[in-house]
Amino acid sequence: MTKSFDKLNDVFNVEPTEIIPVETNVVKKEIENPQSSSNDIKTDYDYARGNLYSLMQKSQEALNGALELAQETDSPRAYEVAGQLIKNTGEIAEKIMNLQKTLKDIEEDKTSAPTTVNNALFVGTTADLTKLLKQQLNQSTDK
Repeated sequence: MTKSFDKLNDVFNVEPTEIIPVETNVVKKEIENPQSSSNDIKTDYDYARGNLYSLMQKSQEALNGALELAQETDSPRAYEVAGQLIKNTGEIAEKIMNLQKTLKDIEEDKTSAPTTVNNALFVGTTADLTKLLKQQLNQSTDK
């Protein structure tokens, strides 16, 4: 042992102990393939949804208790706390809905294929356009 530990051992009146070196094993984790992220998204969604439902249930239980206490004591602070719990419960419900929307947006991004938009553009005067339209009309009536 070092001298500093010996002094501490004397102060606390304890027997010196032997320090056992600990081996550390470094585990190398490979970066997962991005294609497997769809499973991660579903897992994360399920986990977040479960946590939000649990929070909602606990919030409602706390709200019931706070409202009961507020009615019994007629304390303004108890009503204030109950009001905050009502607000928090509403925010949790909103987060559940936002989670649904986020998952839907992610799934739509995966399934949507790129779209091609072809815009026809005419460059010329209105007289040129009228002449072109008359020619097209004459060609279609001649057939």
